[in-house]
Amino acid sequence: QVQLVESGGGLVQAGGSLRLSCAASGGAVSSAAMAWFRQAPGKEREFVAVISYSGGSTYYGDSVKGRFTVSRDNSKNTVYLQMNSLKPEDTAAYSCAARYSTLSSMSAYYRPTEYRYWGQGTQVTVSS
Repeated sequence: QVQLVESGGGLVQAGGSLRLSCAASGGAVSSAAMAWFRQAPGKEREFVAVISYSGGSTYYGDSVKGRFTVSRDNSKNTVYLQMNSLKPEDTAAYSCAARYSTLSSMSAYYRPTEYRYWGQGTQVTVSS
């Protein structure tokens, strides 16, 4: 059974940075498409970023492009989300997710329903 554990959330001022980590066990991140999603109170879950199975491709939601970077360290079986130039609207619970089979289109990876394994989430709060 794959388990994902996020860490690194916290309170930061606008313009600051945080790095989230997602440590996996029971499955290799190198064999999965690993994604980050976020959900703010009263809002739907939003796609943030995904890194492909090979690690050669990354995709981002429009609201975080140019500010966030997803990466992974296969030796640590961990995926990261580097968040720079944070804004108050980035405040949300951030969760990582894993999928171990391919999808027919890239846009499908943006859908949270396509991911079987989820972490418990870590809260990010950005103050103005």
